[in-house]
Amino acid sequence: MAITIHDIAEKAGVSLSTVSRVLSGKAEKYRISRKTQEQVLAVTKALNYHPNKMAQGLRLKKSHSIGLIVPDISNPFFACVTRIIQTTAFEMGYSLIVCNTNEDLATEIAQVELLKSKFIDGFIIMPVGTEYQHLETLVRKKHPLVLLDRCFDELKTHSVVVDNHDGAYRATSHLIACGHEKIAIIQGLPNTYTNSERVRGYLDALRDHGLAVNPQLIVGKDYRRESGYIETKFLLSLKDRPTAIFTTSDLITLGAFQAIAEDQYHIPDDISIVSFDDTDFAPYLMAPLTAVRQPKELMGESAVRLLIEAIDGKAQPEKQRVVLKPQLITRESVKILNSANPAAHSLPGKNHHIL
Repeated sequence: MAITIHDIAEKAGVSLSTVSRVLSGKAEKYRISRKTQEQVLAVTKALNYHPNKMAQGLRLKKSHSIGLIVPDISNPFFACVTRIIQTTAFEMGYSLIVCNTNEDLATEIAQVELLKSKFIDGFIIMPVGTEYQHLETLVRKKHPLVLLDRCFDELKTHSVVVDNHDGAYRATSHLIACGHEKIAIIQGLPNTYTNSERVRGYLDALRDHGLAVNPQLIVGKDYRRESGYIETKFLLSLKDRPTAIFTTSDLITLGAFQAIAEDQYHIPDDISIVSFDDTDFAPYLMAPLTAVRQPKELMGESAVRLLIEAIDGKAQPEKQRVVLKPQLITRESVKILNSANPAAHSLPGKNHHIL
């Protein structure tokens, strides 16, 4: 039979209210003597008492649980961020309920409703990113909410993002500095915040360096491996094929590798690659991968801490957008076509700010 505060009160010879006040940290407020506090705590330890978190949650209207919605848990980036969120939440006394949407908006809408029924204290949502109307209800009803990775300018809620434009600008500029002019991009899901910013960074880099934009070299429809494979096959089949490809996610990159290997091309001798997302295997490939590294640990930790501040009523009333700095990690997957250009070896990035 589970130990209750009735057992502690009886063993310690005090009232139920005294036990409750000591265990809830309110002993000083009610002027309970130090001796009585020590007696209650000693009995609590001796009886190996653990409070009923569910009962506490019902009483305090808090469950100490967070709902996390992820677009694709098979994506190494999202899997890593999920692990960091779970670890950080646990350290801060919260459990985590994870829902995967498979990049499907209807599933995301259903899972928001599911989590609302689970009596969670707040949401961290990495949305599909094409629509936000179903999230407006959460904002209107003041549910604590943090959007992570993908956000919406129109939705007034807390968010944590990476400067995707700058990361893509760095990646494309590095290829240009190495002498590449025919640079393709395999984009992710069109009309989403993350993808739009990465494509914009790519286009701005081309224009700033005086290169024409070739629409035929802008391909892709989602962040999956299959898209990377199909689009790379197409790019390699072009009569005037690109000398370099900028892939915008880990899974797209995997698909690109498969297509390149099947067509018996070699990286970087035949085709250069720069990826957005610095996956764990990137340094260990036959040609270690040059990549834009997102600060995954900081992204997950920032989202949890911002959400818990909102849950506890400590967040700033103005909705915060935390913009984090990406890094370009140069390795050996880019062939230097213009060795006389020192910028090919050391390319400064644009200015960053962490808000």
